[in-house]
Amino acid sequence: MRINDDIEIDDKELEERFIRSSGPGGQNVNKVATAVELRFDARRCRTLADAVFARLKRIAGSRITDEGVIVIRADRFRTQERNRDDAKDRLAEMIREALVAPKRRIATRPTLASKTRRIDSKVQRGRTKKLRQAKSSWD
Repeated sequence: MRINDDIEIDDKELEERFIRSSGPGGQNVNKVATAVELRFDARRCRTLADAVFARLKRIAGSRITDEGVIVIRADRFRTQERNRDDAKDRLAEMIREALVAPKRRIATRPTLASKTRRIDSKVQRGRTKKLRQAKSSWD
C-alpha cells in the first residue's frame, strides 16, 4: 500500500478480518461477512519514524491499542472489496496526516495599538453597564 513517494507499507504488515456488518440490509446482513476489520501494527512498522508514530498515535485516538496496533472497522459499503479499499484508504490518510510535522509557533507580543483598542473597548463596555444602573432615589 503506497502512502506517498517515499513510504510504502507492505501488505504483509496489514491483517484483515471479515466480520458481519451491523445495521440495515435485511437477510444479507445476517448471512454475509462484508465488514472489514483492518489491523496495522504501527509500533513495529520500520518505515515509520518515532515522531511520525507519536503523531499517528494522537490522530488514531481510540482506534489504537496499548500495543500500538491501529484497528479500523469499515462497514459503509455492501461488498467486501469496497469496504477493504475504504479501510486501506482511511489508514493511508491517517498516516499521511501524521507525516506532516506541525509548524512551531513563534511567540509574538501584542502591538501597542491592539492593547489600546482592547482597553478602549473595556472602557466603553463599562460605560454601557453604568448607564443601565438604576438611579438612586435621593438624587
